[in-house]
Amino acid sequence: MTRARRLGPLVFWLAAATATGAPTYVGSATCRRCHPDVVMSFSRNPHYKAQVEHPDARDQGGCESCHGPASEHVAAGGGKSNLAAFSVMPSRQVLDACLRCHSNSLGRASVRGSSHSLAQIACNQCHSVHKSPVQKFLLAREQRDLCYGCHQTVKAQFSMPFKHRVNEGFMSCADCHNPHGAAAPVWRMGARPRMTGVALQNEEPCLKCHTDKRGPFAFEHSGVRVDGCETCHSPHGSAHPRLLRRPAVFTLCLECHSGAGNFGRQGDGINMTSVTHSMTDPKFQNCTACHTRIHGSNADERFLR
Repeated sequence: MTRARRLGPLVFWLAAATATGAPTYVGSATCRRCHPDVVMSFSRNPHYKAQVEHPDARDQGGCESCHGPASEHVAAGGGKSNLAAFSVMPSRQVLDACLRCHSNSLGRASVRGSSHSLAQIACNQCHSVHKSPVQKFLLAREQRDLCYGCHQTVKAQFSMPFKHRVNEGFMSCADCHNPHGAAAPVWRMGARPRMTGVALQNEEPCLKCHTDKRGPFAFEHSGVRVDGCETCHSPHGSAHPRLLRRPAVFTLCLECHSGAGNFGRQGDGINMTSVTHSMTDPKFQNCTACHTRIHGSNADERFLR
């Protein structure tokens, strides 16, 4: 009996494969011998059903769908230099590998030009393909904790007295943002925050929940329609009620209603407040007490009740 036969059929087959010079597929059963901890949870993973589109594949799904043929890896007794190891790949190569399957979603159409991709943040820095501890999207951690890892200033804003309830789990960052890149903007003169998601008809994500502000209205508030919600509101958190950027409503309104410029509906700039409205009088300092339809109105061009 030859030495190759004594070592068993697997080594005999690997020796023949090595002689050809090209790595070959060995099947997921071989991977289980060294990586039992991965296999225990991977069988419940959507990637478990990934297909190997190669006639020489031992099985039509599993590890080699992403990591490539593993005969050299097995013959060498392990290592990261003899198969596609995502932990050592450049970020662009990781993205290319993932997009072989994940490019059919419109939500990822702008992923190559997204802020994350341009900053060399790869898919596996946010996703845990083998052992995700959360139930959705195979994330490496809870979504807010992932985002807070880089966006520390945003984390601080969500600790303010008035904020969206992300920390409480009522909503998540992805309700308003698309971490894989967003479509072209239609508000804030094209200078919106990066990777802000969109609602229907490419509108601001605020309108997903605040549908009563959508319109269309017969009388639009140009500050809302052109510049967007962030003209007056801080979306993550604020020290002021209603997430306003200023402590008093009239100070916010006077940032635009100063009489300056040559824009507006009549091209005469934004009109100043009436001379009968003394801003030193407390009854005129809460503008929205009278101008209740400030986001837009179908009845009055001054947005009155």
